[in-house]
Amino acid sequence: MRLAGVELSVVVPVYNEERRLPASLVGLHMALRGIAAEVVVVDNASTDGTVDVVRAHDGPVRLLHCAERGKGAAVRAGVLASRGRFVGFCDADLAASVDAVPSVLARLRRGVDVVVGSRAHPGSDVRARNSPLRHVGAWAFRRAAQPIVPGIGDTQCGFKFFTADLARAAFGPLRTTGFTFDVEVLGRAQRLGAVIEEVPVRWIDVAGSTFDTLRDGYRSFAALHRIRALLDAEEQPVARPVLVAEAA
Repeated sequence: MRLAGVELSVVVPVYNEERRLPASLVGLHMALRGIAAEVVVVDNASTDGTVDVVRAHDGPVRLLHCAERGKGAAVRAGVLASRGRFVGFCDADLAASVDAVPSVLARLRRGVDVVVGSRAHPGSDVRARNSPLRHVGAWAFRRAAQPIVPGIGDTQCGFKFFTADLARAAFGPLRTTGFTFDVEVLGRAQRLGAVIEEVPVRWIDVAGSTFDTLRDGYRSFAALHRIRALLDAEEQPVARPVLVAEAA
């Protein structure tokens, strides 16, 4: 439900982020100064003090609980509960700098439907410490995702923004709850005829990621096959209800 006066909703999915989240919330609010924005933190069943960190934060922030596990499930819950004219999401570690938010917002105001942060963009500044195995896996994943989302160079950067109506149309029928959800969302956006722009990002690898190269990498490739079959079989998206509880 859109709320008068809120132009931008920024969704932050979190799972056991008590150490990294305090600084990220401060950085996010600094980047949003001068923008009529809301920050929506979606706790994905954390077992540490993440929820306490959010509640103690000295700044406007909404806290939601999403019991369905997976980053995709958490982002979907936040997007569908957002109240802004535009909505996007970023990772809790702010690996992709949120300094670009004002320029992203300007693109959305001009009529772009989806703005995708891309580490593959020639203008991006990427500082990664990943292992050779993860580099090879990322390259192979991008190649495998191209038939589903042709023309998009980087589907997995955690920095994407949408018009609210397009976001609801793309996230409403989302079935992929894990790390590969971005591919399904972007695939749905393309099939809806959305205007999509990739923009450069300043991206710094931050220690503490919950992504496991072998375990989650295998699952991600398997998910691509399911996503392609799902989208090919659908004549049109069919929304399903979202059950989300807003914390007190």
